[in-house]
Amino acid sequence: MERTNPSSTTASPAASSLPDLPEPGGLCAIHQPNLFPRLTTLAKLFAAEYWIVLDDVQFSRRDYQHRARLGALDEPDRRQWLTIPTHLPHGRQTLIRDTLISDPGLARRKTAGMLRQHYGASPHWPALAQALDPVLDAFGSGRTATVAEISTRALLSLLGWQGKILVSSDLPSRPGRSQRLTDLCAITGARAYLCGTGGMTYLASAPFAAEGISVLPFQPPMTDIWLSGRSLSSLWALAALGPQEVAARMQWLAFGHGLVEAAA
Repeated sequence: MERTNPSSTTASPAASSLPDLPEPGGLCAIHQPNLFPRLTTLAKLFAAEYWIVLDDVQFSRRDYQHRARLGALDEPDRRQWLTIPTHLPHGRQTLIRDTLISDPGLARRKTAGMLRQHYGASPHWPALAQALDPVLDAFGSGRTATVAEISTRALLSLLGWQGKILVSSDLPSRPGRSQRLTDLCAITGARAYLCGTGGMTYLASAPFAAEGISVLPFQPPMTDIWLSGRSLSSLWALAALGPQEVAARMQWLAFGHGLVEAAA
């Protein structure tokens, strides 16, 4: 079926020329920028061939866009929120991309201190700390979304992910949850959209079917590290198990979903 062109009516003013798009036929994940995302969220992005950062939707203080739940290294059930104090210049209607850090210098110092306090004793801390340097530098941008996006980029890179990252505000799409996601998949030539358990509760499959795009549910098991990974930042697993072990488990999780071939 020939795909429609969503550029006639856009939910956000995309750039006049499209960014460098991935090769057609890829597996797409679309997710808001999360601060040091949960293990299950990171695993979904890891399983995809490219991630579209959904930055042009309304910011929510109840979500993970500016906060992460840290678990103590030796006692993950002992948890503490790491939060970036965030100012909304347009009130509740502020888009994620427009959020501002209330005091970037103080937020950077607090973030660095909490991360070292929780995970500095890990044998994997040197590699983790090196990966986190760009995240701390991103506080200089003054933008919450920038820090959150770079925190996810840093962790994906630490795991050896070779995928591509795009930003939704650079791409044309129409309003409506499912229509917007469909348009983003279509304009980037996706063969399938990888959807988490939360998205499956509201997603309408008809727009995807009309474009010939499959919707693949991504549902981690309710056991082992994946149980706590539904609420804890992935930083805990990376510090406790190490990047290689976490990457191996994510690879096998993706293999179990039929998304990748088994590693040789």
